[in-house]
Amino acid sequence: MPRPTRLIEPHGGYRKLRSFKTAQFVYDLTVIFCNRFVDRYSRTRDQMIQAARSGVQNIAEGSMASATSRKTEIKLTGVARASLEELLLDYEDFLRQRGLRLWDKESPEALAVRRPSDLSDRSDMSDPSDFGALPPEAAANTLICLVNQASYLLGRQIQALERRFLAEGGFSERLHRARR
Repeated sequence: MPRPTRLIEPHGGYRKLRSFKTAQFVYDLTVIFCNRFVDRYSRTRDQMIQAARSGVQNIAEGSMASATSRKTEIKLTGVARASLEELLLDYEDFLRQRGLRLWDKESPEALAVRRPSDLSDRSDMSDPSDFGALPPEAAANTLICLVNQASYLLGRQIQALERRFLAEGGFSERLHRARR
């Protein structure tokens, strides 16, 4: 007798994803950055914080939606990446408008930020790694590096989701197979 097909596959698990941890770290640091360097009444401040938050929330929402829709998971993971791209432009604007240097991606400073680290070990969430003490140029560039990391990870995640969808199909295909 064939084994019954499970219609609702395991889903969620987003808290273990490096893309989620990196996006969440970007969100936490963006709040600190905006509190220090962006006028509290500025629309830009609200937009930056919301773009960072959207990156995190859409990863979570997509992961949970994967139970019944891989298409929605792919779409929301793409939305998370797009939100982080919006945030990236805000940090680049911040540097340009103040005449501050944008680090080259191979600069010693950027390479130091990009060194692997364990994002789950952040004991002081109020100001991780003394981020709040960095000067504006270093703070914005650090966040640019982290946003780029998160975007790269999300791009890889989207590719993996696409491959899985093409190989296995989605919820509708599982329903059809189960009924046959």
